[in-house]
Amino acid sequence: MTQRYLLDTNICIYLMKHHPPEVAARFAQCYVGEVVISAITLAELEYGVTCSGADEAHNRKALAELLEDIEVVPFEATAAFKYGPIRLATRDRKRDALDKLIAAHAVALDVVLVTNNEADFADYPDSRIENWVANH
Repeated sequence: MTQRYLLDTNICIYLMKHHPPEVAARFAQCYVGEVVISAITLAELEYGVTCSGADEAHNRKALAELLEDIEVVPFEATAAFKYGPIRLATRDRKRDALDKLIAAHAVALDVVLVTNNEADFADYPDSRIENWVANH
C-alpha cells in the first residue's frame, strides 16, 4: 500500500512560495492522490490569503494552483472522534487549537502528517509526523 500524506499549513505555504526547494522536490516524488490537505488547513490558508493585502491576488493565484494538485479532504465525524484523545493529551496547552484538529484529521485518515513544526505535534497520540524540510 502506498503511503499517504496530509500537509500541515506551513508545508502548503512553502509549496505556494516554492521555498524551501526541498519541500517541492519531496512533493514531486509523490503520485497524484498520495498528498491531501484538511479542510481545516484550507481555512487557515484562505485566512492568510485574505489578510495578505497588496499580495492577495498573487497569493490567491498560488493557492488556486496548489489546489489543482492537492485534494482537500472534508473534516468529518471520524476526525471529530479522534480529536477528543488528542485534545485531552494536551489540554494544558491552550494554543494550537487548529493543530489539534489537523492532527485528529491525520489520525482519522491514517496518514502521515507533514509539518515543519514537529514539536507542535509531538505529544498528540497516534500521530505520525514527517518533516520534508529537515528530511532531505
